[in-house]
Amino acid sequence: MAWFYLILAVVFEVGWPLGFKLSDVYPGHRALFITLAAISMALSGVLLYLAQKTIPISTAYVIWTGCGAIGTFLIGVFFFGDPASVWRMLCVLLILVGIAGLELAH
Repeated sequence: MAWFYLILAVVFEVGWPLGFKLSDVYPGHRALFITLAAISMALSGVLLYLAQKTIPISTAYVIWTGCGAIGTFLIGVFFFGDPASVWRMLCVLLILVGIAGLELAH
């Protein structure tokens, strides 16, 4: 169940920067998107708390932040036209390798 909580925590970790971005893109709905971002942030933190009761915090936190960063990067590239240069993609791959390496060295 802890891994399920961690996966959900990552989804909500991506949700709050997305909410902030959408509040900028759709200023008429700014309050709605800021509220959703705040709720997403809170849920992400609570779910991380639940996950780290079983998963070592060093592993849980790195997965939470790293996968959140990768997810946010991909949303930016695919939906908001953020640059996807070879160097940026390589750096994201390095984050992924670091996450996997931390879990494998566990």
